Amino acid sequence: MTHPRARQIVVVTGASAGVGRAAVRAFARQGADVALLARGVDGLEGARREVEAEGRRALAIRTDVADAGQMEAAADRIERELGPIDVWVNNAMVSVFSPVKELAADEVRRVTEVTYLGVVYGTLAALKRMLPRDRGAIVQVGSALAYRGIPLQAAYCGAKHAIQGFTESLRCELLHDNSQVHLTMVQLPAMNTPQFDWVKSRLPRKPQPVPPIYAPEIAADAIVWAASARRREISVGATTVAAIWSNKIASGLLDRYLAKTGYDSQQTEEPADPNRPNNLWNPLPGDHGVCGRFGDRTSQVSPQTWINEHLTLVAAAIGGGALIWGARKWRHA
Repeated sequence: MTHPRARQIVVVTGASAGVGRAAVRAFARQGADVALLARGVDGLEGARREVEAEGRRALAIRTDVADAGQMEAAADRIERELGPIDVWVNNAMVSVFSPVKELAADEVRRVTEVTYLGVVYGTLAALKRMLPRDRGAIVQVGSALAYRGIPLQAAYCGAKHAIQGFTESLRCELLHDNSQVHLTMVQLPAMNTPQFDWVKSRLPRKPQPVPPIYAPEIAADAIVWAASARRREISVGATTVAAIWSNKIASGLLDRYLAKTGYDSQQTEEPADPNRPNNLWNPLPGDHGVCGRFGDRTSQVSPQTWINEHLTLVAAAIGGGALIWGARKWRHA
């Protein structure tokens, strides 16, 4: 893995829990000072303590990424108190588990404002500072759902699709301008995060990530790697690759498969509490940490992701093996 340089300044949105919290820990372990943006005060404070325990500086700023003014103010404060921003990670998200026919317009608007426009506002704040210096990296945390929509998460899938289109447009503009600002997207599979305990849901049973489920630390390591690897995009987990390519090859068949399996695969067998609090409009109290309640079903490794991050090494090993095999065949011919 390519390590951040000493005293690198990293911004992570959605830093209080889940993948964002895991990314905060990973960047701090690699020697970065980290600015933490999220709504939940308890989670922000927990993340701040973890960064400082690694001997790095932390700046926790309570921020709603759906508010462009708050994002710009946070970026200005970060540069005043920590220094020039080197890496900006757009990770914050909210979702609603519901059939489209039962969605409320304000719910769709809120998911779009946080999950999509939060990325746009974060990107604009980062570009404003990175472009004049002609350096820096922006990491968009995406999903297999940026390519393939699934039932019961239409608002979230729509937002992730929008991030993909926005990022591709911006990438072309950066190339046109010969900018050295690096833009990348990390597409994630189902992750064992706390979001399934606080997501707004109309499902009759408790929501769950679609198996197989991966540990948030796998995503965090990929985000750290992507920030300096200059790769256009990286897909984490074999299921992400499978979802993207199957949608390209046989989208109609995938429609029918998800119509049959997509409802049950996103719910456990436990009945849901219809009055359960959710974090769509306001954060829930408490420090929820990195992992959710699916630890006994979570994979701690992803060989596909390791191969993806080490393509040059893998190609060299395959090439070397082919040369050795060819030489042996030639000697015995």
